[in-house]
Amino acid sequence: MDINGTLKIRQTPAAPALPGYQILALNQNTGGDFQVAQVSPQLIVDAVSSSISTSGITNTSVYAARKTSGISLLNLSLFPTGFRSVNFLSTERTVGTASLFSDTDYTYTVPSNGTYAIGFSFRYGSGLQAEILSNAPGIGIVRNRGGVATLIDNRPFSGANLVLLSLTISETSINSLYTLQAGDKLSFGLTGSTALAVGLIGSSISSFYIYKVSN
Repeated sequence: MDINGTLKIRQTPAAPALPGYQILALNQNTGGDFQVAQVSPQLIVDAVSSSISTSGITNTSVYAARKTSGISLLNLSLFPTGFRSVNFLSTERTVGTASLFSDTDYTYTVPSNGTYAIGFSFRYGSGLQAEILSNAPGIGIVRNRGGVATLIDNRPFSGANLVLLSLTISETSINSLYTLQAGDKLSFGLTGSTALAVGLIGSSISSFYIYKVSN
């Protein structure tokens, strides 16, 4: 079919799946003829796969950090009651772009809307305390959106009263998916932490990771 003019198609049926269908593509490299040809969907898949394998695709949201010493806790008025954030520094990142993290308020800034995978772990001291810690401390993730801080997830340290001994397993972690918006600021810290010993906090270990998995 040779059309010398504008082509208008008023109705097109929706394809339930790609197998068995061809895609119409415009070839602009045919000497000005601009021919329309059939293209198998698999050819497009193969071309994209080849591009990924040769040049790679960078997930610019990826960030991870680990702190093995010198932990202190920041308390801001906007935080939910009992929450204090860990003083992660951009120099302690293990992967990611430094610009995603602020050394001023120890926050990760979400670069774009979407669903993010987040992991956060904290070991208080040796990870085992020969007592039941008061105030039910644990770890939490706080999201600051437009100046409003919200605790989006938390996990308590586990404790048990035994016949001869009271124990707290003071090591826990969070691993889940969260819907976030561009500009959200995330803080990683402790909940109910006012009764924890400063010396043990300083010798604790903590880490977190975050990356976008879907729009």
